[in-house]
Amino acid sequence: MHFFETIIQPGSFDVIVNIVIIALKIVVVVAVALLHVAYATYFERKTIGHMQVRMGPMEVGWHGLLQPIADGLKLFFKEDIIPANADKPVFYLAPLISMMAALASLSVIPFFNNFVIADINIGLLFILAMSSLGAYGVILAGWSSNSKYAFLGGLRSSAQVISYEVPLGLSLVGVMIMAGSLNLQDIVRAQQNYPTGFYAIPQIIGFFVFIVAAFAETNRAPFDLPEAENELVAGYFVEYSGIRFALFYLGEYVGMIIMSSIAVTCFLGGWTIPHYILNVAPFLSKIPGVIVFAAKVYLGMFVYYWVRATLPRYRYDQLMAIGWKVLIPLALLNIVITGFIKLLV
Repeated sequence: MHFFETIIQPGSFDVIVNIVIIALKIVVVVAVALLHVAYATYFERKTIGHMQVRMGPMEVGWHGLLQPIADGLKLFFKEDIIPANADKPVFYLAPLISMMAALASLSVIPFFNNFVIADINIGLLFILAMSSLGAYGVILAGWSSNSKYAFLGGLRSSAQVISYEVPLGLSLVGVMIMAGSLNLQDIVRAQQNYPTGFYAIPQIIGFFVFIVAAFAETNRAPFDLPEAENELVAGYFVEYSGIRFALFYLGEYVGMIIMSSIAVTCFLGGWTIPHYILNVAPFLSKIPGVIVFAAKVYLGMFVYYWVRATLPRYRYDQLMAIGWKVLIPLALLNIVITGFIKLLV
């Protein structure tokens, strides 16, 4: 009885309502993200297919629209094979770490005005922390599989993350200086008041560094060395099958959505449309912010597909050289220029 008296106190109803609202937001965001992941694979296959003068998936449903559902069902019911000499607890845990770290990053992304699960003042740092945490899943998967191919993929991933986490974080420092905040909603609102309406033009160096580092951070072509098929068969998840294999794919594609969302939020104005465009076409102000945000994210996803269909994979020494000799100096130069202009202006 005493327990219920302590729970049911004045103001406790508001707390319960807030918890329910947050839970509903989590369900909506995760459900929409998983649906987007399913069809991100479909649109990637279609986009690359047309770029290579072929049709892509066509058999399951009209123009292959049900192909992602068929693939998901196949992986769900496929036999889950575990190597005899694998470190089983770590082997089980690795794909969950990759998936949960990616999904946790969705909690601080503002999809439109005042719609965010956790409106925290260090949202940008939280995303970078979750990105680093996701790399542990890749490294542990490579080590626990007891396979030389998977182990080499895990080693490559650890070196790649160390090399590209640094320029990725440094590329966002210029945005933090201009906005004066680490809160992602505040960064979007600061861009609304900026003459260009977004930071991609004044932060062109940082934007370039971020885009290149994002490709490496998500292990996507031309930086997909941890899962190079011609060298490592499939890399760190070569020994995985069934639903655990699907969890790695889920983490990878959610990571692509996260990186595209950060680029949109920090460099492309988030859910807003620049004021000078609205002055010319005022009807655009009727478009919901979430639609504007999604359209910009889809553009970022298309760039992932475009680059994969266009550029060959780098050698590993080239990968390391680009990170340490090109991107980090450029990111530091961008910080110096931004700080200098901020002090003067």
